[in-house]
Amino acid sequence: MTSKDIAPETAYEGKYLSVLKKGRWEYVARRNTTGVVIVLAVTPDGDLLLVEQFRPPVGTTVIELPAGLAGDIAGMEDEDLSVAARRELEEETGWTAETLIRLTSGPVSAGLTSEVVTFYRAENLSRIGEGGGDESEDITIHSVPLKDVPAFLAAREESGALVDPKVYAALYFARA
Repeated sequence: MTSKDIAPETAYEGKYLSVLKKGRWEYVARRNTTGVVIVLAVTPDGDLLLVEQFRPPVGTTVIELPAGLAGDIAGMEDEDLSVAARRELEEETGWTAETLIRLTSGPVSAGLTSEVVTFYRAENLSRIGEGGGDESEDITIHSVPLKDVPAFLAAREESGALVDPKVYAALYFARA
């Protein structure tokens, strides 16, 4: 019998995460969510929308794409991933999209977590608010011309921020 045939055992269960054990393998799973969404959003002026927030696990701010959880809100447990993508884009950046196109899905760290993210491209954007996240978040929004993104990221890293590698994947999709 291989580990893929073994049912996972719960080693620890917190409010948001579970640590599971399957054979000798330990990994983390999110609780009370149906997925994770990431949004590639380029404004009508050609700026890539990025967000920056402090992330306690790494002890510094991280430059990221707008992103969030699906199905984590009471009463919206069956939330479609595209609905969550639009909600997170609006909440974090103050922009909305007329169209969302699914680009790809995949694991973010297959050796650590069962989490799978789904990338969306937001098209036909319009500004509807300030953004900055919900009451539990402190998000700084960056609107950076696509051609300037590599230099912007290098400057932010030089100042001590980390850059989520998914931002570089977004640059691939933005140019494709």
